[in-house]
Amino acid sequence: MRVILIDDERLALDYMAYQLADLPKLEIIGKHTDPHKGKEHIIQSDVDIVFLDIHLPEISGLELAEQLLEKKPYLSIVFVTAYNDYAVRAFELDALDYIVKPVLKERLLKTINRLKERRESAGDERRQESCIRMKLFRQAEIGSGSHPYELMHWRTAKAQELFLYLLLHRKELVRKSTLIDLLWPEAEDSEKVYAQLYTTVYHVRKGLSGLGRHFELMNATDGYRLDVVDVGFDVEEWESAVSLDQPLKAETIDRYTAAMELYSGDFLQEYDYWWAEAERERLRQLWLRASLRIAEWYESNGQSDQAILRYLEIGLRQPVAEEAHFGLMKLFAAQRNHAAVHRQYRVLEHTLQAQLNEQPSPYIAEWYNKWLEQNRE
Repeated sequence: MRVILIDDERLALDYMAYQLADLPKLEIIGKHTDPHKGKEHIIQSDVDIVFLDIHLPEISGLELAEQLLEKKPYLSIVFVTAYNDYAVRAFELDALDYIVKPVLKERLLKTINRLKERRESAGDERRQESCIRMKLFRQAEIGSGSHPYELMHWRTAKAQELFLYLLLHRKELVRKSTLIDLLWPEAEDSEKVYAQLYTTVYHVRKGLSGLGRHFELMNATDGYRLDVVDVGFDVEEWESAVSLDQPLKAETIDRYTAAMELYSGDFLQEYDYWWAEAERERLRQLWLRASLRIAEWYESNGQSDQAILRYLEIGLRQPVAEEAHFGLMKLFAAQRNHAAVHRQYRVLEHTLQAQLNEQPSPYIAEWYNKWLEQNRE
């Protein structure tokens, strides 16, 4: 394995090189006290592991690690420091190891063995499918032809939220300032919060490393962009299948209703992210329009029972959808089920009052009052 060392203290650098020299199958190809020259060497070289001091002039080791992983996401980084203050943050980054000076040969051997184990595990688990799929309805799951769907697991909640936010805005540049306001809205220490951002980005890269070319987190001066290749999303598939451009007729209604089953829950329903609410609502409205369209098709084609079932489903998912209540009232009226008409109108009144402090729309109230006049006993 090829190794590069970065430490601004020459004595510490030479001591590290001396301790590594006797370990088998290691080749030190560079030692740098200047972090910028070290970065350039790493990017231009075929290197497996970097031993990186956290306290460096001009740039922190954590920030430098984030920049290196932008270019080389599979690079293994070992943080070396005279203090143990950063141990928790280093492991949140999914660093290979964290070593406190002075560095002993036995401790280095343990690190190298850890790298070997990680590589063997990654080789077994890494998925290099030609195409993978992601579910975003209800919760984020990933799968492929040879792997069943499974939840995506992250070391920290911040890493999960960052990934999902960038995924929502995939192929768009998202500014660092936007991400900081999103993830740390109360932060006051600018230097500290940027370090937290770099730490979280680093962890996202590590979390995506097993997915090969499908996800690439790109760094720009002002922000980040998540590029996605050969990934199918249930949201996109569903949206295309229920497009209003798709004609509804006897030959297509079963396929259309089957496609509706892809909507297994709201967009990222299990995550309490306020920024996802706009997309949730957009998809809810699309689901509502598609469901009403199906119910109306059944109704106009003499399949009242199917129409009633569809309207009832709408009422369960979106209780304040007046059109569903109104559709049921008209169908019950056509069946001369007077009790059901009264009951449905009362349900609508109660639901709107309880949830929105509103009354039924005038056109529904007018229809109901007219129906009452016509059906007085």
